[in-house]
Amino acid sequence: MNEKSNERKIDLEEIRALVQIASEAEITELSVETEYLKVSIKKAPPAAAGQPIHAASAPPAAPPQAPPHLPSAEEAEEAKLVPIVAPMVGTFYRAPSPDAPPFVEVGEKVEKGQTVCIIEAMKLFNEIPAEVEGRIVKVLAENGQPVEYGQPLFLVEPS
Repeated sequence: MNEKSNERKIDLEEIRALVQIASEAEITELSVETEYLKVSIKKAPPAAAGQPIHAASAPPAAPPQAPPHLPSAEEAEEAKLVPIVAPMVGTFYRAPSPDAPPFVEVGEKVEKGQTVCIIEAMKLFNEIPAEVEGRIVKVLAENGQPVEYGQPLFLVEPS
C-alpha cells in the first residue's frame, strides 16, 4: 500500500452541515478538528455586521430604534395557523395520480396522520401526513413543482 491510502478527501457535505449548525444556532465561533481535517468557522455578531468601525476613543452611536411592529389582522390570523412542511426535497403532488382528486382541498378538515400530499424523491413517492388536526386554510405549493426541505406546503387552522 502507498502512503496516500491513509489520506481522506474533504467531505463538503460535512462542512456544509457545520456551517448550517453555526448559522442556525447563536454560535459566533466553531472549530472542529479531526485526524484529517481542521475547520474553523467565525461569524460576526449581528450588530457588528455592516456597521462602520469606530475609533477606540469614540463610543459607537446608538442605532436608531424602529417603531414597534404592529401585526395586521392578516398577520395575526396567520400566526394562529400551523404549517405542514416538506420533510424532504422533491416534487410536490396534491393527488395520488394525475386523474385522481387531490388528497385535501382548502376548507376540508384533516386528521393528524392523514395523507395530505405526495413528494416524489429519487423515483420514490412519499406520502406526507398532516402533523396536526384541523382545517386546511391554504395550499402554498404548486402541483408538480419542486419543493425544498422545510418549505411550507399547507397552512392548517388547528381545531
